[in-house]
Amino acid sequence: MAKRDYYEVLGVSRDASAQDIKKAYRRIAMKNHPDRNPDDSAAHEIFKEASEAAEVLTSEEKRRQYDQFGHAAFEGGAGAGGFGAGGGSFSSIFEDMFGDIFSGGRGGGRSARGADLKYVLDLDLEEAVRGVEKEIKFATLVGCKECGGSGARKGTSPIDCVQCGGLGQVTGRQGFFQIQQTCPRCRGTGKIIADPCPACHGQGRVEQEKKLSVKIPAGVDSGDRIRLSGQGEAGPVGVVAGDLYVQVAVREHPIFTREGRDLYAEVPISFVDATLGGELEVPTLDGRVTLKIPEGTQTGRLFRLRGKGVNTTQVRGGGTGDLYCRVTIETPVHLSARQKELLREFDGQSDDKQSPKRTTWFDGVKKFIDALTE
Repeated sequence: MAKRDYYEVLGVSRDASAQDIKKAYRRIAMKNHPDRNPDDSAAHEIFKEASEAAEVLTSEEKRRQYDQFGHAAFEGGAGAGGFGAGGGSFSSIFEDMFGDIFSGGRGGGRSARGADLKYVLDLDLEEAVRGVEKEIKFATLVGCKECGGSGARKGTSPIDCVQCGGLGQVTGRQGFFQIQQTCPRCRGTGKIIADPCPACHGQGRVEQEKKLSVKIPAGVDSGDRIRLSGQGEAGPVGVVAGDLYVQVAVREHPIFTREGRDLYAEVPISFVDATLGGELEVPTLDGRVTLKIPEGTQTGRLFRLRGKGVNTTQVRGGGTGDLYCRVTIETPVHLSARQKELLREFDGQSDDKQSPKRTTWFDGVKKFIDALTE
C-alpha cells in the first residue's frame, strides 16, 4: 500500500511552519496514542503514520529532502528499525514533544527530595534592622533514629525489589511501544523492607518537634526569605530532605514606619515651637538627636536626618537610608480663660502677611463665588 503524503497525514499545508506541524502532530498523537486506545488497531496505525510524518517534517534537513524527493528520499533505510525516515523508534518523536506524560517519569518515579517548609518569623523593627539570632520550633517529619532512616528494623537492611530488580521501574509493551513505568511493588524506590522498623513502621521518618537557631542578617524586611538547605521535611526512604524557608514579618512600630532603606516618624510640635522655632530631641534607632525647628515651620514639613535609616548592605546592598521626621502642629486643648483671651488678643493683632496660605485660600474662594454669581 502506497504511503500517504506526510503533509496530508498531519493535515497541514506544504508551507506550514515547524510550530504548526508540531501542533498538528500533538493533536493527532494525543487522540490516538496506544495507551489511550489499547484495543484499537486503527488508532495504532494512525499514531504510527503521524509519528513517522512528524519525525520527517520537524527535522529541517529531512523535510528539505522530502520536499525534493518525496518518500524515495528515505527508502534506503525503510527496514532498519521502524521509520523509513531514519530508523528511529516509533516513540522517539512522541517522547521529544511530550516528555514523560505517558512513560510514568524518566527518573524512575523516585521523589527528588522531601517537601519544603515555610516558617513565618515575627521580628521587631529593631531586630530586623540590626540582625538577630532566633531559635525557632516547628513540627515536621525527621529521619527515624531507630533505623537510621532506612525503614528497616535495626540490624536488617532493605532488599532489592524482586519485581523491578532494584531499578524502581518496570518495562512492558503496549502496541508498538516499550513503556517504562514506576514499579507498583516498591513504588519507585527499588527497595523492599521485609522487616519494618517498629518505630517508624517502615517509613524511615517520624513526626517530631524540631528546634533550630536561625541567624537573621541586618536589614531584612517583611517578605524576605532565608533558605535553610536540608532543614525541611525528611523525604521517604532513600530521598534527601527538603528545605526550610524562614519568611520575615516585621511587627508594626509605635514610632517609625519603614519604606525600603528609609524610616519615617511623625513628630508633634507645639504651636509656639512652630511659630518661634526651637530645638527638640527626636529618637533614632541609634539614640536621640537634636532637631532644629526653624521659625514659621508649617505642619507636614519633612526634616531629613541623613544616615539614620536602615543599613541594607548585607541583604540587598545600597548602603544606609535616612530618617524623615514629619512635623505636625498640635492644636492646644483644655485652655484656660486667660489663654483664650491671649489668643484672641493675638489674633486681633495679626495681619494677612502673617498667614499667607490662609489669605491666598480665602482670596481664591472669593473669586470662585464671584464667578458663580455673575
